[in-house]
Amino acid sequence: MPDRRQVVILGSGPAGLTAAVYAARANLQPLVIEGEPSSTSDQPGGQLMLTTEVENYPGFVEGILGPELMTRFRDQAERFGAEFVTTKARAVDFSTRPFRIWTNEPDVEHDVEGQAVIVATGARSLMLGVPGEDRLLGHGVSTCATCDGFFFRQQEIAVVGGGDSAVEEALFLTRFADKVTLVHRRKELRASKIMQDRAFANEKIAFRWDSVVTEVLGEAKVDGVRLHNVVTGEDQVVSLKGLFVAIGHEPNTAVFTGQLDMLENGYIRTRDGTKTNVEGVFACGDVQDHVYRQAVTAAGSGCMAAIDAERYLEALGH
Repeated sequence: MPDRRQVVILGSGPAGLTAAVYAARANLQPLVIEGEPSSTSDQPGGQLMLTTEVENYPGFVEGILGPELMTRFRDQAERFGAEFVTTKARAVDFSTRPFRIWTNEPDVEHDVEGQAVIVATGARSLMLGVPGEDRLLGHGVSTCATCDGFFFRQQEIAVVGGGDSAVEEALFLTRFADKVTLVHRRKELRASKIMQDRAFANEKIAFRWDSVVTEVLGEAKVDGVRLHNVVTGEDQVVSLKGLFVAIGHEPNTAVFTGQLDMLENGYIRTRDGTKTNVEGVFACGDVQDHVYRQAVTAAGSGCMAAIDAERYLEALGH
């Protein structure tokens, strides 16, 4: 028999765990399908599990480690009665009521039914896939200038990418770093003209054209990168203390293809708060936010999704 629940939450980052806290306190006994430890796309705890110090989450004056913050979120949700299963959804059916979710566990035909579903599967940063990158992620390698720029005061750093996001990150980082090198594999940027003009006018920004990062160097922390010029074939080691990868993000929405309306970039389309096109299915956090992508905004939308789900269920008489 399937596990029947009032609320099923998919994902356990700041959005999913905040939704779990609110749903549990509303006595909805939510089940959180939190992800798989071996997954790089939707692991338990979300992207903060890959960070070190978090200094911009309200309430933590001295900062807090990302994994510790997520552990506190989870413990709080459990305290109020949320239950967790460490697996991920491999298929869903939102065309029937109650909604159906099949998990990644082998030899299980049908796992969970939910009267309401909150999708909080998050997004993942696209990475370079070069030696040293994974090992030094959170130790000089970052995917979020807003989150980590403050740690690189008076340092020399680099940003990889050529679109608006990369240029915006580079401009932001000039507030802290002494020098920001923008590494791009082509001879010209893909960013909008206004963003390019701002970058070219900033004395702190240098450019490495026709270049790709082939290795991130350093033991405990980043101390340089190896660049390869795709035109001349020349390799060069550049000393720096931080590397920001800004080549894009990808939402974890593959399992919802054909089930939920999505934007052109693959993020789930929401309206009137956290409602999707399917009544009773709600989305929150980075899976539907391609603009802010912050832990605090994800947590806020998780609260919204839980309240929206509670009101939906109340209207149904559950």
